[in-house]
Amino acid sequence: MTSNTPAAGRIQLFDVDSSQIHSIGHDPATNTLAICFKRGTGAARGPGSVYHYQNFSTDEFEAFKAADSIGKHFGGFIKPFPEKYPYHKVAEQQQAA
Repeated sequence: MTSNTPAAGRIQLFDVDSSQIHSIGHDPATNTLAICFKRGTGAARGPGSVYHYQNFSTDEFEAFKAADSIGKHFGGFIKPFPEKYPYHKVAEQQQAA
């Protein structure tokens, strides 16, 4: 994973190998998962919206990071459970023109 330097007050994100997800991060102090999804197509594909998911433990993050497929793990264990992991959009990454 490649590290992206965090801005003040943000969760540090690490690039992942996924067709849907650009990068992920976790704040163990608040049990918050951060996911930056991909947007665009082809050569213009890059980081898109960032969402924070609550109630996500360190153990759950380690399992997510280690999954054979980050996207399948998200689709099977996180996305279907908004009552367990309430989420909200926190940012939209800017792409160069």
